[in-house]
Amino acid sequence: MLHTIWVIIVGAVIGAIASMIINRDMPWGWVGNIIGGLVGAWLGETLLGAWGPNVAGMAIVPAIVGAIVVVLLTTWLFSSMRRS
Repeated sequence: MLHTIWVIIVGAVIGAIASMIINRDMPWGWVGNIIGGLVGAWLGETLLGAWGPNVAGMAIVPAIVGAIVVVLLTTWLFSSMRRS
């Protein structure tokens, strides 16, 4: 139970860091940051491997890189849907 809470908190922080790095906000606020951080961590570790410091079972550097990709794709998708 406590591990799940840590995973959610770390996912939110990773998503927030990725949003700050590219200066775009995730849709749905903190819920979007949590989802973006967790999906980004999975994507980053799948593509780049699990290297660097680990927190709550997530490698931080690949997770942030993956979250940046997720935030870019999500904001692009939502902005293109608003234009249509």
